[in-house]
Parts: sequence; C-alpha cells; structure tokens
Amino acid sequence: MGRTSPNPAVGAVIVRDGQVVARGYHRRAGLPHAEIEALSRLDNRREGDTLYVTLEPCNHIGKTPPCTQAILKSGIRRVVVGMKDPNPQVIGGGCDFLKSRGVDVTTGIMEADCRRLNEDFLKLATAGRPFVIGKSAMTLDGWTATSTGHSKWVTNKTSRAFVHSLRDRVDAVMVGVGTLLADDPSLTTRLKRRKGRDPLRIIVDTHLRTPAKAKVVSQDSSAGTLIVTGEGAETGDYHAFKQGRRISFLSCPTANGRVDLKVLMQLLGDMSVMSVLVEGGATIFGSLLREKLVDKFYLFKAPKLLGGNDGIPMSAGKGPERMDHAVTLKEIRLRRFENDILIRGYPDYPV
Repeated sequence: MGRTSPNPAVGAVIVRDGQVVARGYHRRAGLPHAEIEALSRLDNRREGDTLYVTLEPCNHIGKTPPCTQAILKSGIRRVVVGMKDPNPQVIGGGCDFLKSRGVDVTTGIMEADCRRLNEDFLKLATAGRPFVIGKSAMTLDGWTATSTGHSKWVTNKTSRAFVHSLRDRVDAVMVGVGTLLADDPSLTTRLKRRKGRDPLRIIVDTHLRTPAKAKVVSQDSSAGTLIVTGEGAETGDYHAFKQGRRISFLSCPTANGRVDLKVLMQLLGDMSVMSVLVEGGATIFGSLLREKLVDKFYLFKAPKLLGGNDGIPMSAGKGPERMDHAVTLKEIRLRRFENDILIRGYPDYPV
C-alpha cells in the first residue's frame, strides 16, 4: 500500500487442494500485476488450481499486457475475484472475457474488505478526485493550538509516529499557509524501522505568502512541493523558490477570497493524485467540511485541557445552526496510543 498509485493495491494467490502454492502482489505502477507475479511463482500447473485476486483481472493493454490472457495461457480454469474494477470504462470486462472463454469466475468475495483496501483508487476512478483524509490532533476540550497558535505538541510521540506511517501511504499531504507560517513543518515521512516515502507537499496559499526559506521549500527531499495560489496571485518572484528544487505552482479559481477547494480537488484528480492527507489548519478544515470533501477522518484526542475559550479549533468558519445538521461519523474504530485516543471514521454528511 502507498506504492502503486495511480494503480490499486492488489494481491493474488493460487490455491491447490486447499493450500496456497503461489502468491504475488502489484509492487508499483509499471511493474507486473499481482496475477502475473503469482503465476510466475507457480512451479507446476495442474488442473483444479484456483486463482484468488483482490481486483478483477485487467483485459486491456496498459503499461503491462492483459492479465486475462496470462490466466488463459496458464490453464487455470477457476478465478475468484474480490471486487470488480470500478472504472466505468472497463467494469466487468475482465470477468466477462474469462467467462466467455470457459473460465469459472466468482465475484464479490469479501468485497467490502477489498473496497476498503482500495478506497482511494475507487474515489479517483469514480469521482475523478482524490480520496481526502482529514487528520487533526486536539485537546479534550477541542483545541488544536493555544490562543497564540502554539501546538507543539498536542499529542505524544507514539501518536505522531503513527501519523508518519499515514504520510508514507498517501500521494500527498496538504496544509494551509497559516499552518505553514505558524509551525514551519517539514511534511516529510520519518519512520523508525525503515525508510519512508515522502508524499507530495501541497501548500494552499491564495496570496503566495510562503517564505522562500520555509522547510517545505528549502529541504532536500525526493518529493516535490506544490504551492496552490489563487488566480491572479503575483508569482513574479517565484524563481527564488525554485533554484534547483522541485517546486511547482498551480493557479486555482477562488471562492470567497480563498482557493476553491472543490476545484482544487478536481485539478489534483486530473494530475492522478489518488489520496491527500490534510493536516490543517482550521480554515481549510472548515471549508472541506462545508463542501463535504473529506472522505475519512483520523482524529486524535490528547488528555489535556487548555481551559480557555480562545484556542484554535479543528475547523473555522460558519457551522450548522442545529445539532441534527452536524456531520456524524460511521464505521468508528478506536485505538489507544499510550494515553492518546485515535478516532477513525467515515463521515455521514447531512442531506
């Protein structure tokens, strides 16, 4: 996971007499698909072998040949598929092709699990925009920072390490320029036991206030930084940012004087950005909630109380006037990181 974008994460196993005899998975875009990897590890093929695969085998030529042809050539006569390919242009094509050639195909096995595994791929394929994950850390009384903007640290080291594992699995991490100016974050991935992959860093900066010395601009990283400005923002001095670094700019229409996040998500989808982890700040979170753009939440609660009424909340801007208009979370999972509590859930937006 986190290495195949814009392709899905897919695994395959070949079973004989109830025993797994070969397995494979898709490692990254351009490399063999899971079915091909599993077939290449099969020492001898027998009638009665069954191929189990997370996603419907492809029946079109992309960067690799069709998996359906390899399955037919292998002599396998039974294929079990977790979920069909959600791409409207190819849905059912691989399964139907195999069936037409006499292969016994079963679909929809553990489908809900398979769809959760590839929820980001599903979003991009069906809606044309990235799967948006909203992450926030707050005190028990709901503040993400003090009245002065100080936020280091709300949560403990264990919680923060988990956030780095989230960064390792997404295509991009996004913050607003307010968070950048207050915290000067690196937005890189730092893992203890292995080398992580830095995501694309997206800075939403309507009026281009990002300092040329900000860490996201000046640090050495394999990932690039995308600064999203409003249309008409003065970028005449942008060459000061670029000097040998992977810095790019994206001009985006504005709404109410700020970058239109709904349009931005469509532009990112056009760039094949499959998943975005939003880490702040309050203005962006408020806009995302009002536009119903967040697909999943990771909300950390730390056992701390600021006790005032002037801290910085998770989201800013006008909220609903009635409690029954609130966004509720479903499919809740709770997890402890020492004394911190993580709430993971999917939003159920009011109609």
